[in-house]
Amino acid sequence: MQKVGVLALQGDVSEHVSVLKKAAQESGIEIDVVEVRTCRELSSLDALIIPGGESTTLSLLMEREGMFEEVKKIRKIFGTCAGAIMLAKKVRGAEEGQKFLGLVDIEVSRNAYGPQTESFEAEIESGIGRLKAVFIRAPVIERVWGDAKVLAEFAGKPVAVEERVEGKSFLAITFHPEINGETKFHEHFLRM
Repeated sequence: MQKVGVLALQGDVSEHVSVLKKAAQESGIEIDVVEVRTCRELSSLDALIIPGGESTTLSLLMEREGMFEEVKKIRKIFGTCAGAIMLAKKVRGAEEGQKFLGLVDIEVSRNAYGPQTESFEAEIESGIGRLKAVFIRAPVIERVWGDAKVLAEFAGKPVAVEERVEGKSFLAITFHPEINGETKFHEHFLRM
């Protein structure tokens, strides 16, 4: 059984929990889901989902709770939207002094698709199937290098990237599969 945490500091926490449970059931994988609010709750996890939200706020809350080093120890991490920004090694448009996990060989631009009023849905083809993706103030993955592998693109830019290195697995996507109940990426994450 995998113990999977959903970072519950902000963002679509309940939606991720719901989609994660559905994905586990559909794929026959046993999981125990934990909503993570403190650093202490990170130590026993096999995997962690970092939901979207606002990356500056997320960074400040993670720093306040002393979470950065504990999160880096987790074997599997899945970041959506702001979570993908937190996983990136390079970030354009970051606030001065903002901290990131720096785990995935990607460079992202924050809010590159525009403000919240310009949010949109798009059909995308991915390495794990076709799906409808919801983009809300989404970052753009500008560059991918090293061990990172592109799983999906939209308008010529990567929107889903995975990286497997030194026994760890990371998944960074710039959209919100949890909003429309899309399970493909959660299932992929559980199988990584």
